[in-house]
Amino acid sequence: MNYLPRLRHTLLAATSVGVAAIMAGCTSAPPSVPAAPVPAAPPPPVSSHTTAPATHVSGATNPRDYRRDAATHLYGQNAHRIFKGQMPPLLYAIGVLQVEVDGKGRVTSTNWMRAPSHAPEVVAEIERTVRLAAPYPVPARMGRVTYTDTWLWHKSGRFQLDTLTEGQL
Repeated sequence: MNYLPRLRHTLLAATSVGVAAIMAGCTSAPPSVPAAPVPAAPPPPVSSHTTAPATHVSGATNPRDYRRDAATHLYGQNAHRIFKGQMPPLLYAIGVLQVEVDGKGRVTSTNWMRAPSHAPEVVAEIERTVRLAAPYPVPARMGRVTYTDTWLWHKSGRFQLDTLTEGQL
C-alpha cells in the first residue's frame, strides 16, 4: 500500500486548518486593551494643591504614628496608582524618603535616605507625587514632623508604601 498520497492529503488539510486559524486571529481593528499601561492624565499644577487647607488633623504623637496617616493620605490622593495585591519579588525601584511636614500640612523638604539611582525618573516622580499630595494631615500634637517611608515601585508605574504594603510574592 502506498501511504504517501494519503499523508500528503492529511498534511495539506492540517496546514490549511492552521493557516485558517492564524488568519481568523488577524484583524484590522485595534485591540480593545492597550498593550502597555497608559499613563494617567497629568495632575493639576502644584499651586492648586499647596493652597488648599488641610482637611484632616493627625492625632499622632510621634513620627512613626504620623507615617501611617501620611501613607493613608498619599493612597487616597493616588488611588489609581496603587499596586493592588502582593507585589512581585523583583521590583523596578525601591527608595527610602524622608518628608518634613509643617504645622499646616505643607511639605517643607524631602531628603532621600536611599534613592533608586538607576531610575532617576522614579526619583522625580516620587518627589512630584509627595508634593502634589499636600496638604497632609496636620501634625497637631507635634507641630511639625519628619517621617520616613519606603517606596516600592513596580515597572508599571504603580507603587505601594512599606507602611501599607500588601507584601510581596
